[in-house]
Amino acid sequence: MLSIFRRLMKAKEGATAIEYTLIASLIAVAAITAMGSVGTKVNAVLSNVASTMK
Repeated sequence: MLSIFRRLMKAKEGATAIEYTLIASLIAVAAITAMGSVGTKVNAVLSNVASTMK
């Protein structure tokens, strides 16, 4: 596994692929964090609506 990683780092295309993978993973982490925050707020709003309709 380590030898594959070393070969990828030496190749220009491999380094570019690793950079794109890192960027994609950072975007995914940011999206998951944002969705969690928005989900909490939506849940609070819907709970408020449900309690008002009772």
